[in-house]
Amino acid sequence: MGRDLTALFDPRSVAVVGASDDPAKYGHAVAAQALRAPDRRPVHLVNRRGGTVLGRTAATSLTAVGEPVDLVVISVPGAGFEAAVDEALACGAKAVVAITAGFAEAGPAGLARQRAVAARVRAAGAVLVGPNCLGIADNTTELYLASDRFAPGGVALLSQSGNLALELQLRAEPHGLGFSRFVSLGNQADVTLVDLVEDCSRHEATSAIAVYAEDFGDGRAFAAAAAAAGKPVVLLTAGRGTASARSAQSHTGALTTSADVVAAACRDAGVELVRTPREMAVVLAGLAGLAGLAGPTGSAGPAGPGAGVRTRGGRTAVFTDGGGHGAIAADAAEDAGLEVPELGGPTQDRLRTVLWEQSSVANPVDLAGMGEQRPLSYADTVGALLDADEVDAVLMTGYFGGYAASEGGLGGGPAGGSVLAEGETRAAKEIVAHLASAAGKPLVVQSMYPGSPSCRVLAEAGVPVFAATEDAARALAAMTGRPRPVDATGVAPLPRPAPPLSDPGYHGVRALLDAAGVPFPAAREITDEAGLLAAAAEFDGPYVLKALHLLHKSDAGGVALRLADRDALLAAYREMHARLGAPAYSVEAMADLTDGIELIVGVNQDPRFGPVALVGLGGVLTESLRDVAFALAPVPARRAEALLRSLRSAALLDGVRGRPAVDVAAAAAVVERITTVAAAHPEIAELEVNPLLVRPDGALALDARAVLR
Repeated sequence: MGRDLTALFDPRSVAVVGASDDPAKYGHAVAAQALRAPDRRPVHLVNRRGGTVLGRTAATSLTAVGEPVDLVVISVPGAGFEAAVDEALACGAKAVVAITAGFAEAGPAGLARQRAVAARVRAAGAVLVGPNCLGIADNTTELYLASDRFAPGGVALLSQSGNLALELQLRAEPHGLGFSRFVSLGNQADVTLVDLVEDCSRHEATSAIAVYAEDFGDGRAFAAAAAAAGKPVVLLTAGRGTASARSAQSHTGALTTSADVVAAACRDAGVELVRTPREMAVVLAGLAGLAGLAGPTGSAGPAGPGAGVRTRGGRTAVFTDGGGHGAIAADAAEDAGLEVPELGGPTQDRLRTVLWEQSSVANPVDLAGMGEQRPLSYADTVGALLDADEVDAVLMTGYFGGYAASEGGLGGGPAGGSVLAEGETRAAKEIVAHLASAAGKPLVVQSMYPGSPSCRVLAEAGVPVFAATEDAARALAAMTGRPRPVDATGVAPLPRPAPPLSDPGYHGVRALLDAAGVPFPAAREITDEAGLLAAAAEFDGPYVLKALHLLHKSDAGGVALRLADRDALLAAYREMHARLGAPAYSVEAMADLTDGIELIVGVNQDPRFGPVALVGLGGVLTESLRDVAFALAPVPARRAEALLRSLRSAALLDGVRGRPAVDVAAAAAVVERITTVAAAHPEIAELEVNPLLVRPDGALALDARAVLR
């Protein structure tokens, strides 16, 4: 069930320690906000000098309040912070919101102080938000303990930045979006992002969770909490393009960046990953049309025409009143991950009954000027598209709104357009009526005149309306729901830790993987000619000879292939040993490469998200081609197959130019075994099989490497 945060969001009483009459101090802003709802619960202002603050008598200490206080906000200089926390706990506080800064963000000494305070809070059975945070607010319980107001609505905002939270609020306002809660994460010394996501997922008034985070803490736990939330989670994070702090000693390490890891975690957990505050507001606005995220003055409530869950299809009909807008919108939709397929014959025939001859009905569907002759053609077309079984969503784009805009004095419409304006407004109402019976299919509108009366009719009924085409497409992608992993398990749990790997050498790693069911060719480790000849007698050629303990054997000339017999093997050994002088070599049976495709399977230990798997096109060109996909490890076989099918070169798996298809299911099963082994061995920083040869009759690992932490 997660932690009980009742005292944090719905306390019986509140005290602000460090309340001040000085507008330059944060204690002034928080105290002023706290007093917005004085009748909901007792609010005590504490200032060590006493006197009055904001016209109210201030207590000189929490003890002087004379009664227990459920939640205490602490905004005092750092030197007095620990004493303030201890007094709060002594007075019965069950929740502390720590504004005071100067802890983990200030260095090791500050981190030690922070950990000691958090331990005391937990020992007392209380919870702590912060330190170094900007407060909290809960509109549903009239708890206002942040410096700014947040319009009421259905979005819980969990942010590590105060300024970004304010920008998001400003960007959300035009869409009628409001907030159920706001929490400034601070240093997450006690209450973490995971705790808050879990609590907000249980909060009935919260319909979506918006997160800005730079430090996930336990990133895997965040992904698991988001996957289990049962409501949309939208994430904005920074530093996605910076590689993790490590010394990469394998292809896997060199290819894995923080951006890959975060994107993989979000995909596995069903989180909407956004890049900017604007995109976050756009996605939330789109979701509002489905889940009723808007506030009392917003565009849609839970029972509105757009309410419901996200659909699971991306087949999009683009509907326009101008060819240029249609072409641009189609491109934007595909860029956002949606499909814009040509409509089938029956649907085109149905459209021809409501449009005139010159209209295009293939997709994009273009009115071609009919809107000015008959404004209701907008509604008729939207209705026909929503009724089509082959259409999952509709993106309407172009001039719609311009006729009513002219009538409303917004400019841009044709002169004397009152008749058209009335017709357009009526069309908007008809579109809303069509949506009511559209079985949850979403409609998003891009308009040159998004503030026009007819567009407001749509917005007030829960239809997201945007000025920018790319915003409309991104919102629609969020509304339709990105495809979740095919096994629908969210984030796979980590296996129980296995005994640490004792031999990180090549054959030790092979033995570890072989015990897990990963198939390898026959092989023997040798150190001299006698051992080499003995190995050759154990299995027939052709042979492979590898020099061991080299970082990239192929690049160093440490691999010899297709050695037909023992004489060729011996000659290759003598030449290689004279050149490289490696302490050991591996003699192996040469695999049949005919009709095979080389893949790479690797796992890298990420400091925030734990083991992260990579699959892709393998061999010596792995880093050059960079055709790879990522997922949190372990990776179930069905998800592994989906990852392989997502590669740019996936067509090779099914056979091209006369080559047969390879056994993708066998490869996926091996991926599951490799990633499960890596996930059970946290002492392994990087584990890699490259290449994994996949043929029509199965999969075979040809090389393996492990790097310990």
